[in-house]
Amino acid sequence: MNEHVTVRTATLDDPRIPALLGAYHLGTEAEKGVPVDSPDALPPAYRAEVLSPATAFARDTLLLAVDGEGTATGTVVLTAPHADGVPEIKRLWVDPAARGSGTAAALMDGALRRAATAGAPAVRLSVWIWREHALALYRKLGFETVRPWDDRPGLLCLEKRLDPAARVERLAPAHVRAQAADGLAALLVDAVDGGASLGFLAPLDTSAAAAWWLTVAEEAERGAREVWAAHGPSGDILGAVTLSRTDKPNGRHRGEIARLIVHRAARGQGLGGRLLAAAEEHAAREGLTLLILDTQTDSPAEGLYRKAGWTRAGTIPDFAADPSGTLRPTTLYYKRL
Repeated sequence: MNEHVTVRTATLDDPRIPALLGAYHLGTEAEKGVPVDSPDALPPAYRAEVLSPATAFARDTLLLAVDGEGTATGTVVLTAPHADGVPEIKRLWVDPAARGSGTAAALMDGALRRAATAGAPAVRLSVWIWREHALALYRKLGFETVRPWDDRPGLLCLEKRLDPAARVERLAPAHVRAQAADGLAALLVDAVDGGASLGFLAPLDTSAAAAWWLTVAEEAERGAREVWAAHGPSGDILGAVTLSRTDKPNGRHRGEIARLIVHRAARGQGLGGRLLAAAEEHAAREGLTLLILDTQTDSPAEGLYRKAGWTRAGTIPDFAADPSGTLRPTTLYYKRL
């Protein structure tokens, strides 16, 4: 996947959206053998999407792909869940000049991550059989042909089951407090024992870990920090992340990602990416435009952040001690929303 492509949740009044949707529909009509000259000549339902995305997709999530120069190069829509709880992926479009760069895969990854974070059991989509490259991508991602819900000739209906093993949800302050001495403390102790640089030295006492989470609960009650947790099938906490805000008047546009933790027994399932995506989505909805974080240099977390579209700002030597007490450098990252 192209690391220079960033996938963002768009505000539906973004002026770049109509052009991308218009290009998608004009291209589709041409492929169907009924070309039209402008969005004004599109069938009414499609024309309405181009003229007023905010109305057409009011309940949905629209993602934009942005290249390293800040140009929007593609889009995709993740609909609100249908009655069975399954959302649909629609309107995947990449500007012809950006094709072959991994943009389509990045958009699909963003949509699938958001669906998984929301706890969807599956995701579905439909594709015209002549779109061979798109169909190959969907097959590679694990989509399988299912009974059609749309019987138009030449249209394939596909579905991908999502891993139901864990759900990600935002924790209210009371829930953070209730879990502080149990699941959250155990999660933090496991991370520090595993060598994660989280501000603590090993061995970390469970009571000290619980006390830290109680402090987090107090910050959450003041609106200074928010917490997300990943829960396993039995309700056990497998991971967590927090989003902090500053009370300084000149910094209310930004937030800081801190304490992204996944239990060692649950790694390799994509939980870190899902937790990060949940915090980013919430930050964007709250109107934040910039996120920052720091992580130990050369740690596995750096790969996760780069894949999620974060930009490396620089490295500070001997910034903090790891759990064993050895001074390590830290790398600063930022992400514009």
